[in-house]
Amino acid sequence: MAITQKKRIWGWMAFDWATQPFYTLGLTFIFGPYFAAVAAEYYLGTGLTEAAADAQAQSIWGIGQSAAGLLIALSAPVLGAFADTSGRKIPWIIFFSIIYVVASAMLWGLTPDGSSLFLMLFIFYVGFFAAESALNFVNAILPSLGTNEEVGRISGSGAAFGYWGGVVSLFIMLLLLAENDAGVTLLGTAPLFGLDPDLREGTRSVGPFIAIWFTVFMIPFFLWVRDAPSDKDATPAMGTVLANLWETLQSVFKRKSLFNFLVGSMVYRDALNALYAFGGVYAALVLDWQTIQIGVFGIIAAIAAAVATWIGGLCDAKYGPKPVIKTAIVILVVVCTFIVGMSREQLFMMPLEAGSQLPDIIFYICGACIGGAGGALYASSRSMMVRHTHPERPTEAFGLFALTGKATAFLAPMLITIFTIATGNTQLGFLPVIFLFLIGLFLLRWVNKDGD
Repeated sequence: MAITQKKRIWGWMAFDWATQPFYTLGLTFIFGPYFAAVAAEYYLGTGLTEAAADAQAQSIWGIGQSAAGLLIALSAPVLGAFADTSGRKIPWIIFFSIIYVVASAMLWGLTPDGSSLFLMLFIFYVGFFAAESALNFVNAILPSLGTNEEVGRISGSGAAFGYWGGVVSLFIMLLLLAENDAGVTLLGTAPLFGLDPDLREGTRSVGPFIAIWFTVFMIPFFLWVRDAPSDKDATPAMGTVLANLWETLQSVFKRKSLFNFLVGSMVYRDALNALYAFGGVYAALVLDWQTIQIGVFGIIAAIAAAVATWIGGLCDAKYGPKPVIKTAIVILVVVCTFIVGMSREQLFMMPLEAGSQLPDIIFYICGACIGGAGGALYASSRSMMVRHTHPERPTEAFGLFALTGKATAFLAPMLITIFTIATGNTQLGFLPVIFLFLIGLFLLRWVNKDGD
């Protein structure tokens, strides 16, 4: 029985739904803040002050993200060129999916005593590498799903569908599994399955939960998405692969619009990824939020992302991706300005009353803006890349998109780490993120809205 184009699109969008919990639950709202809290306690035990321990916790999280980003940057173009030369994407997606599931499940091992702290940091970013690598191959299927105008809507709808997956998964974790300091979930009950709150087993179950979620919801993808029939060599010589890649790299410098888009998106996506990775950490370290409070923040952000990304997809289809990207960046610059200027004690150097809820309210609003603008930015950037993609080399093109998205992926976390250590202040550590967004916005001036 033939697979219809509608099923192919739904199967392709299933990947976003299946992988979003890794970012929503793992990177930002559950595992990331839990890791930061465990790391801060670990460093407090070594004799550091609370401020120094918090800064060190944020720093090692940034080091992990930097290393994973660098590895993705180096591998993505080569893997993409290999896939295009061989005509095979699905075997690579299967390979990275297996690594993703195993690594996610192993995150259960982060115990509150911090004894496995560095091993779990390594395992988390192995999973991150696998998720991002699989995403590159999945993105390369996007150009075959419709015209340029249709692709903008499909990209936005797929990303929005994924964010709804993040919302649902976050609700499940908060209501049934993740516990607060009192040992109860958002419902006020103990975690399911007899999980021990004292050992934070409810929160630690986020890893196995992510693995099971992915395994179940990737079924439509593998049922309905196939590689196109190809007469290409399934195992091409590496020399041929590298030659094709080198030819593509040389052509980038001759294409003004593509070059400026790749460099501009390189810095603004780096800033956005850092904002995702450090948002929950900031909430835990600066505002002293607990897991459930961060989770509620995550629900607000994810719902905003789902709605705004869908609307962004409609605007992309009508006006093109460039206006959507510019608007999203401006919103994110404003958000980062508030993050830098706010703490529990003051707002832009104006003292706040003890116990003031204003920082909490502002950060909830920031969360909605990060989710909404970030989701639209991601989907429209993917759509813009399609407009600059050679139809016969889509995986290689998205490999270059990943290269530029990750070539400096170490930069924002590294700058955050440097600024945090140099100033001894978690908020001021976010200053480089503002600079990166502004550089990306400036370079968009030379990007053609319709591609080269």
